[in-house]
Amino acid sequence: MDVFHVNDQNGNKLGDEKVISYLEQSMGAIHNVRSKSFDGLTALELTGTDRVGLLSEVFAVLADLQCCVVDSKVWTHNGRIASLMYLRDCDSGSPIEDSQKIHIIEARLRNVLKGDNDIRSAKTSVSFALTHTERRLHQMMFADRDYERKPILRLNYESPAVTVQNLAARSYSVVNVQCKDRMKLLFDIVCTLTDMEYVVFHAIISTDKDEAFLEFYIRHSDGTPISSEPEKQRVILCIQAAIERRASKGVRLELCTTDRQGLLAYVTRTFRENGLNVTRAEISTQGEIAHNTFYVTDAIGNPASPKLIEDVRQIIGLSNLKVKELAAMHEDKAERKVEAVGVGGAMSLFSIGSLVKRNLYSLGWIRSCS
Repeated sequence: MDVFHVNDQNGNKLGDEKVISYLEQSMGAIHNVRSKSFDGLTALELTGTDRVGLLSEVFAVLADLQCCVVDSKVWTHNGRIASLMYLRDCDSGSPIEDSQKIHIIEARLRNVLKGDNDIRSAKTSVSFALTHTERRLHQMMFADRDYERKPILRLNYESPAVTVQNLAARSYSVVNVQCKDRMKLLFDIVCTLTDMEYVVFHAIISTDKDEAFLEFYIRHSDGTPISSEPEKQRVILCIQAAIERRASKGVRLELCTTDRQGLLAYVTRTFRENGLNVTRAEISTQGEIAHNTFYVTDAIGNPASPKLIEDVRQIIGLSNLKVKELAAMHEDKAERKVEAVGVGGAMSLFSIGSLVKRNLYSLGWIRSCS
């Protein structure tokens, strides 16, 4: 039995009956059915070494090959980039099915991704399978072992506090996490634990203002707890990476304008030519309107200056590109101090994005984490 106390994204009690009904129907379904909104599109997966301007090169290649990006998410972490894009042919509006064209797309993008020194780790893959985009991005970055790498751009934010201890009396390993609260935090952590083949038997979740506290009782799928210190360290690194991948780094810019061929190539080229680096992106198209969100820093990972942002907005269009928020790049360490005290509830627990109120609630025995 799992119990969730939830708010909307503004921290208010849910009042929309349609949303409540949707939640009930979704959580009551036996199978997790993927939205059909990506039917008729071709899925393109990319991983490689991140660098300033890389995204503009990727979108330029796709525009040159007459590929329209209908929907996409792009994550960067520790000098790596992962993206899942849904494409269609610009001329016909159909999925890209020609094997020769698919081979050309993969080869050209692999050449862009590998740059000068990333021959073996740059990967491209085209398929027609429907999948949960963010779930797949976690799997791609986990397989790419981003958690073991060092960042190329030095971003000034504090890593999540993660500890792992064994509860010998009951043969559990207990994972405690404390970090800044945000939307989809629980999803990100549970995805990674599942990918690492751990089963969550019990969890306690709490939020306090903008802090999240989470405690997970886990075992391997064969019923054994974590067995060694290296394994503990790997779990810590992987959970930190899962939290950091989606963290908002930089200035959030939202582009809303009539979609057209080459729009993404033009916008990201403008960013690159003005010294802006894209750390995360969400691309979507609704009818003929493009709704795109970009998180940008300067070329070395520092907050971009307001003047630089305004210069870019002047070029792209003040009414089209809007500044929505300035992500916190520097945290007050005194406020973020973490104290790990004991195990099994004695330690402060980690929060989930607007998921639970201040009191700690048992979330029950969670056996199906994917």
